[in-house]
Amino acid sequence: MKYFIIFLVFICTAAALFAQVPLPEHQFAEGTWSFTGQRLFQNNERSGLAKMNLRAAQEGPMLYEFNVRYENGLEDGHGGFGLHIFMDSAYDGRSWGAGNSYLLWLNYDEDPISSDIPEGLSFQVYRSRTNSIMDLVESFDLNEHLPCIEWEDILNPVPVKIRADGDTGEIRVYDPSDPDLLDYYYFFLDSGDLPLRGGWAALRTNGLSLSFGIGY
Repeated sequence: MKYFIIFLVFICTAAALFAQVPLPEHQFAEGTWSFTGQRLFQNNERSGLAKMNLRAAQEGPMLYEFNVRYENGLEDGHGGFGLHIFMDSAYDGRSWGAGNSYLLWLNYDEDPISSDIPEGLSFQVYRSRTNSIMDLVESFDLNEHLPCIEWEDILNPVPVKIRADGDTGEIRVYDPSDPDLLDYYYFFLDSGDLPLRGGWAALRTNGLSLSFGIGY
């Protein structure tokens, strides 16, 4: 399996060596992104389409690992973040989609504009066709987990671990409440798109300021 420590392998390198080594090709395409110490920040909580592209070859089984921490936002009752994977191209401007790719999206919305999006906490899978066209593939209601989440939980780094198999379409999203990150939820992408290959990935936020780092 190929391990893709998303966007963040180079943060520690840059911090430790004061950017004396070249970073992998990346684009701060929308939002206000910056490195502070060993963390990557998206500082504009009003940006609805914040996006950072990173060139990364992806095929077969991939493992995406990082942690995320809440910094600001949610005052309007809406916010989310996610990961575009297996992107065939990258656009360095404002966009809804991201070429041919899949977007895995964690969403909180107290008043969703679509009946396909559950009110409250949910998880969506989108199929991106172009930079302006994305289709909702699946939506999962996660509100049963809300009573277990304390405010302090999101003020500390929360582990994210996702296994995506470009050959079979299986996606495993590991349970961050499991200290060993062994338990997971799984689903399958459309078999008509397989095998999935890509040269880019993108980290995205909507209505939130978040920071990202390595490890659990």
